Amino acid sequence: MSEENITRLHIDDKEIILIGTAHVSKQSADQVREVIEMEQPDTVCVELDQQRYKSIVEGNKWKEMNIFQVIKEKKATLLLMNLVISSFQKRIAKQFGINPGQEMIQGIDSAKEINASLVLADRDIQTTFSRIWGNVSIWGKAKLLMQVIGSIFVNDTISEEELEKMKSQDMLDTMLQDLSESFPDLKKPLVDERDQYLSEKIRKAPGKKIVAVLGAAHVPGIKVEIYKDHDLKRLTRRPPKSKVPKVIAWVIPIIILTAIVYTFITNPAVGLQQTISWVLWNGTLSAIGTAIAFGHPLAILTAFIAAPISSLNPLIAAGWFAGIVQAVIRKPLVRDFENLADDAHHLKGFWKNNVTRILLVVVLANIGSMLGTFIGGADVIRLFLENL
Repeated sequence: MSEENITRLHIDDKEIILIGTAHVSKQSADQVREVIEMEQPDTVCVELDQQRYKSIVEGNKWKEMNIFQVIKEKKATLLLMNLVISSFQKRIAKQFGINPGQEMIQGIDSAKEINASLVLADRDIQTTFSRIWGNVSIWGKAKLLMQVIGSIFVNDTISEEELEKMKSQDMLDTMLQDLSESFPDLKKPLVDERDQYLSEKIRKAPGKKIVAVLGAAHVPGIKVEIYKDHDLKRLTRRPPKSKVPKVIAWVIPIIILTAIVYTFITNPAVGLQQTISWVLWNGTLSAIGTAIAFGHPLAILTAFIAAPISSLNPLIAAGWFAGIVQAVIRKPLVRDFENLADDAHHLKGFWKNNVTRILLVVVLANIGSMLGTFIGGADVIRLFLENL
């Protein structure tokens, strides 16, 4: 058995074997099976949290999704982003004829076969997302979103040899260095903190011999952090939500309404001009966003009508109304939910599938409305100042 990508550590009376894997590599899955069969560990640790473990074991129950509930709970953007994030990895995995995370599935199956304990060693994914978003600057958020959205436009193929090279130490150091330079605020919650969390869970795992199945990017950090004590409560604490966005969300409509009302009192003709500008910019850009999503004509009309009103109330959004209309008229069929994972592999599929098209309607209508708020609001203020 090759020792490549395997790190052996001894801590007190424990032997810990780290397997550095590429998440879409068939060779990685085969190596996980071979190592666990050979070593017969007391415990197998996998880089999964409860939510991702449940998803692997039970499968993504798309048929049970209530699209209206998704819109109502304001989860359309989150669901769409999750699909976008996974699309590139799924395309590469499909290229090699394996499932994403096959090495983790293999670790779970092999642990059951030898009656070893199974430890879900990773931090809750929602906590990681929360800490990423809470610690990234506004510019960092914009760069991250652009990179994530851009991933669905990429259709590159790579050789499995290139994929295996990603598990080498030198390549990982380079990747982490690039990550730090591109997103200095992202590396800490995404890599460093999870290295610490994984290290603590692995070190405290029961038994004398432990095999840990990890993404290769975590191995260098874990080799250092596993010898230290880490406070899991600190690492799972979610940052408090800033009140600034909420304040801004209310201040802007108040300023806009005040400017329009004052101008109407002093100069009704200019006040009418302000109102028309506000309605046209908000409604038109939101409608354009819905049209880009290939929304139904009634959904486009709904976005146009709702955007000027919803932009003045932070509690509602034009995309919700447009999305509900789209869902009622183009109600997703069972096959849409069944094909959701496959359709999300490529750009065209996001517009082809009725589920993702509804999500696109919600997101793009809201983006259009947001742009309309800034442009229309600027025009309202311009007319207000000219009328003083």
